[in-house]
Amino acid sequence: MEINYGDTAWMLIATILVFLMTPAGLALFYGGLSNKRNVINTVGMSFVSMCVATIAWITFGYTMAFSDETFLYFGSFKHAFLNDIGVNDVTGTIPTLLFVTFQGVFAAIAVAIISGSVVERIKFSTWVVFATLWVLFIYAPLANWIWGEGLLHELGELDFAGGTVIHVNAGVAGLVLALMLGKRKNHKENNEPSSLKLTALGAALLWFGWFGFNAGSQLAADGIAANAILVSNVAACTGGLVWMMVEWMTDHKPSLLGLASGVIAGLVGITPAAGYVDVAGALTIGGVAGWVGYFGVVKLKRLLQYDDTLDAFGIHGLVGIWGAIATGIFANPSVNGEAGLLYGNPSQVLVQLIATFITIVFTSIGTFLIFKLSAFVTKGARVEEHIEQQGIDIAYHKERSFADGQ
Repeated sequence: MEINYGDTAWMLIATILVFLMTPAGLALFYGGLSNKRNVINTVGMSFVSMCVATIAWITFGYTMAFSDETFLYFGSFKHAFLNDIGVNDVTGTIPTLLFVTFQGVFAAIAVAIISGSVVERIKFSTWVVFATLWVLFIYAPLANWIWGEGLLHELGELDFAGGTVIHVNAGVAGLVLALMLGKRKNHKENNEPSSLKLTALGAALLWFGWFGFNAGSQLAADGIAANAILVSNVAACTGGLVWMMVEWMTDHKPSLLGLASGVIAGLVGITPAAGYVDVAGALTIGGVAGWVGYFGVVKLKRLLQYDDTLDAFGIHGLVGIWGAIATGIFANPSVNGEAGLLYGNPSQVLVQLIATFITIVFTSIGTFLIFKLSAFVTKGARVEEHIEQQGIDIAYHKERSFADGQ
């Protein structure tokens, strides 16, 4: 096929929007939520995730995810270091190098999401090793399974922009790491967010970038991309309002943090469904996502007593599971030809459940093994107790975020 310049122009913009989500949006969202003694470390983990994921992606990650041939549980190494991909090669209607870049920024935000579960206690060196290996051996194979026409694609899963590949994958991985690392010292007494203003700004940048995330996954400037932008915004707004109202009714006050978290939950929920559902579906998906996110962050974590620092599992993992299942319920054939439960295809829900289960099992086992290896390479994964107590910014990085920081 020949390059379509309208599609290419849109995908250039979409790629930049998704790039913005990691070193700006997620970094600020997570940085504002972390304790003021650990902001530099938290932001730095998003920055370094973009760096290591990009290098891992262009060396081996892309070919493992998207090469035509299949080797074991991922693609072959025929395009290692982007071998045999030239500036005039085309994927769909856009340059292949642009497709490589777009998928690479997806890999970066996937692994960066995990950092929210373990900030304030993990070694930076351990994180660098883990992030590199996780992109190669967890993210790339899963991308191959659904977008590279592998296992989950053959099963029939619908995942338009990364419900299982990114959010369930990263959220579950975050929970595994949080359980393996253990709780922060005095985490209940030292969990005051450093700046809710930074968190709100980060959420706004994530919201903005998410339009490229979801609509860009169509790889074309067409009606399905337009629908993806519309339903993404609807779900985000609904999720934010539902979280706010639940919080208002239970705690008798609406919070900016709850509103921003609900928006992100709505966006997570709609991600796998953005190219398949209409506005009615988006309203329901976003509304339930807001409630599921609130339940995971406020109720479930307190009930089970695990220390998911910035709630990567509560927002991305749990809501991602809901979004994957909801895609099988609300997929409307008038949008993209795919039908869900409400449109006469109940088997799609079962497919989504099986694909989600496979993702959870694969991610849990793979993340456990990779983290064990990373901890061995760096001679332990957790910062020393005195560094954790003093604050990682000063004790580890020799930098401080706030003038009055400890």
